[in-house]
Amino acid sequence: MKIFAVGKNYLLHNKEMDGALYKPEAPVIFTKADSALLKDGKPFFLPDDLGRIDYETEIVVRICRLGKSIPERFAHRYYDAVTVGIDFTARDLQRRLKDQGLPWELSKGFDGSAAIGEWVEKEKLLNVQALHFHLDINGQTVQEGCTSDMLYKIDELISYISRWFTLKTGDLLYTGTPAGVGPVSVDDHLEGWIEERKVLQFNVK
Repeated sequence: MKIFAVGKNYLLHNKEMDGALYKPEAPVIFTKADSALLKDGKPFFLPDDLGRIDYETEIVVRICRLGKSIPERFAHRYYDAVTVGIDFTARDLQRRLKDQGLPWELSKGFDGSAAIGEWVEKEKLLNVQALHFHLDINGQTVQEGCTSDMLYKIDELISYISRWFTLKTGDLLYTGTPAGVGPVSVDDHLEGWIEERKVLQFNVK
C-alpha cells in the first residue's frame, strides 16, 4: 500500500505558506511511508522532538484497481471512495529542510502522520469535485475547503501520478489542503467532516 500526497494544490494555501497566489507548473507529489497511516480513531501521539506539528485537512481517495499511465478521461474508474484525512506536518523541520534545499519527507512521513477517516462510497456523493469539507478542533471549525477549488483535480492527479508509479488497489491519495492550517496540542479532539457527515475523529495525546 502506497500513500501519495499533493502539495500546493489550493491557491489560498499557497499564499498562506509562500506569500503569493500561484499554481505550480505540475502537481507537487510526495509520498508517506505505510507506517504513517493512522486509522480507526486511534490517537495521534504528538512527537516531542519535532517542534510544531500542524494539521492539514484533506480529501483522500481510495484506489480500487491496478493502473499505469492512466488517461485522464478514464481516471474516475480507478477510485471508489473518499474520506477526510489529516496530513500532519512537522512545520519547523520542514522549513529547515526547505531552507537547505533538502527533501522534506522527514517532516511529512513520520509515524502517525497520515490520519484517515471512514470511507464514503463515491456513488453516494453527487460530485466528488464539489465536496465541502472541514475540520473541527474541540468543537470549533478551524479549517474548511471545497474540492472545486483544487488547482489540479482528482482525475488529473491520478493520471499524472500513474505516469511514474503503478497504482494498486488500496493505495491512498491525499489531494492537498486548503488555507487554514495550524498547530495541534496535547488533549485536542479532532473531527473531520464531508458535507454534513462526520467521517473522522480522534484525540491528540
